[in-house]
Amino acid sequence: MNISNIVSVLEQIAPPDLAEDFDKGKIGVTLNLDNDIEKIAVALDPTDYVLNRTAEIGADMLITHHTLIFHPITMITKSLANTLKIAIDNNISLYSMHTNYDKAPGGVNDVLAYRLGLANVNYLNVKINANTNVNDNANVKLENGRIGEIPTCSTDTFAKHVSKLLDTHVQYVGNRGDISRVMVIGGSGFKAEYLGIARDNEVDAIVSGELKHDVIRARGDISLIDATHYATENPAMQHLCGRLLDMLDVDVNFIDHNPLINIV
Repeated sequence: MNISNIVSVLEQIAPPDLAEDFDKGKIGVTLNLDNDIEKIAVALDPTDYVLNRTAEIGADMLITHHTLIFHPITMITKSLANTLKIAIDNNISLYSMHTNYDKAPGGVNDVLAYRLGLANVNYLNVKINANTNVNDNANVKLENGRIGEIPTCSTDTFAKHVSKLLDTHVQYVGNRGDISRVMVIGGSGFKAEYLGIARDNEVDAIVSGELKHDVIRARGDISLIDATHYATENPAMQHLCGRLLDMLDVDVNFIDHNPLINIV
């Protein structure tokens, strides 16, 4: 199958115009070898392990959430050259779907909300401009994150629930006994602006990754559960494999490469 046919399907799943401005030029086909695609590999990150595994299974294309080159460069380091060599030597084209897949229906945040069992899930209720709300106009860019409901429980119980369902360690702050309204933001979502949105939407707890000290200090009574960047985004890449199998006449394989942070 021609790579352009694959791209067309991927852009249906996660339209590029949903992406944040900082993603311009960094999503879509990032290495086009114009090769015939018979097998696709999917992973969160284009690490050397993932690329080598892609080559081992004979895949012609690797689709990842994070791009191989995020910041503009003027010099190719030896490590980057080695990584690119794996892809080029094995005829592997690269495609990245980042913040467009975070926002897209059925993307990172919808899958995270589903995996955690949230009910009555809605997009974040945030104003885009003076007259337009994301819940009122389907043509407006969707915001990162989802808000949903769970049966009322304590912060401790919910943190254990998150840990089990995402198969990850978690760290958390908060000691509430009435968690019922939850915001999920895949990846690195512990930012000051989201605390304000959480308060406006009467959220009891936020699940995301990369918990920061300033957010802890400013959280008020909102419980914060850090389930890691990897574990909050990886389920969506697994889910993507099933969607691609349904939409394309090619073999699709998921490659899991958890950074395995040690905890003592």
